[in-house]
Amino acid sequence: SSGINAEYGGLIADSRILIDHARVEAQSHWFTFNEKMTVESVTQSVSNLALSFGEYDRKAMSRPFGVAILMAGVDENGESVLLHMDPSGTYLKYGAKAIGAGSEGAQATLEEQYHKSMSLDDGMKLCLNVLKQVMEEKISSTNIEVGICRKSQEIPGKFHLLQKEAIDTLLSTL
Repeated sequence: SSGINAEYGGLIADSRILIDHARVEAQSHWFTFNEKMTVESVTQSVSNLALSFGEYDRKAMSRPFGVAILMAGVDENGESVLLHMDPSGTYLKYGAKAIGAGSEGAQATLEEQYHKSMSLDDGMKLCLNVLKQVMEEKISSTNIEVGICRKSQEIPGKFHLLQKEAIDTLLSTL
């Protein structure tokens, strides 16, 4: 679905398997029911695959998936949804979440400073400040991407990436 974005931290090969599974499930749902699958339903489907490790003497899976995934989008009610699935397959809903290297410090900052009533600009600045704190190299528009998903646009929930110039403008305000 064009309204669901997934980011991962961990093993690239494992993430590709899970993301491909999510794509197939979302497409199958679309073709079967002629409606988009919700962010939570897609995450549930990926979670079921991750949780099925070791069941029924499956020889295809020799180990659990080594990846954490963030699934984000806008649900059918027009509300923003951010779900975090850990490598075990368990998922939870968050307002703001960090994964990957440096995620402990980043998550602590997000928990302190993020609030649901933040404007989009304030939220982006907070995220960029967090990245600036935890990244080993200097943050720039060449080593990060910023994606936005809004309910108030032509196609509600559609993701788009900011251009490098827009990221540079944001970074200059930090």
